[in-house]
Amino acid sequence: MKKLDMLTPVGLILGLVVVGSAIYLNAGTDAVILFMQLASVFIVFGGVAAALLVNFSGKELMRLPTIVKQGFRRHEYDLQALSETFVMLSKKARKEGLLALEPQLDEDVEDPFIRKGVRLAVDGLEPEMIKDILMAEVVSMEERHRRGRRVIERAGDYAPAWGMVGTLVALVIMLNDLDDPATLGPSMALAMLTTLYGVILASLFCNPLAGKLENKTETEAFVNQIMIEGVIGVQSGQNPQILEEKLRAFIREKRKPEYEVAQETAAFVSQGP
Repeated sequence: MKKLDMLTPVGLILGLVVVGSAIYLNAGTDAVILFMQLASVFIVFGGVAAALLVNFSGKELMRLPTIVKQGFRRHEYDLQALSETFVMLSKKARKEGLLALEPQLDEDVEDPFIRKGVRLAVDGLEPEMIKDILMAEVVSMEERHRRGRRVIERAGDYAPAWGMVGTLVALVIMLNDLDDPATLGPSMALAMLTTLYGVILASLFCNPLAGKLENKTETEAFVNQIMIEGVIGVQSGQNPQILEEKLRAFIREKRKPEYEVAQETAAFVSQGP
């Protein structure tokens, strides 16, 4: 089930409030107005957009709004319900045979990944072949997500660089007008403003959003691995109680540090049913 991930907008707003408050508390209202420069915004955002157009194809860029939207949504996985689904399928398969699973599969199982795996089992494929096919789906998903996430990662790389471009442009203009020393201070402040915009865009939006999307991909891949183990258990006629206990081991992984989960999951999956 997908819901709005409130942490993303809250984090963005909090970051902007922190920066704005720091400016206001140190220099007052006049400084806040000084930090709002349309030319700096144009250079940073326009430059990043131009660089992305050079770097990526039109098809990849057209997916950007959808990719960004995923950063504001969260998918809740009910691992307990997932375990119960496979126990139900296992009991039915042991009692009535694998072929009995197909007629009501669409009604009993919501997830298309599980349905595909069960249909492969019903078709009589060997466990290793089923695992290979489903793992290929997982790898494809991870690669698809990586390619989409790469656009945001590149934007995070380009933003500070384009901020520096804007600063250099402002410095050239400033150095060309050295007749009035009184203008050097304000001109230098404006020159640094574009770099600030680039750093904020990269550090507050692009890089954190790319990191969140990467975490979501890892979670989805982990849940898919649980599904693969469940499908193999059903296909091999594993005892429902044993299958349930095996899947519960995955549910308990949520309480462990991330690096332990990754290592132990890899070892567990490699052992097979």
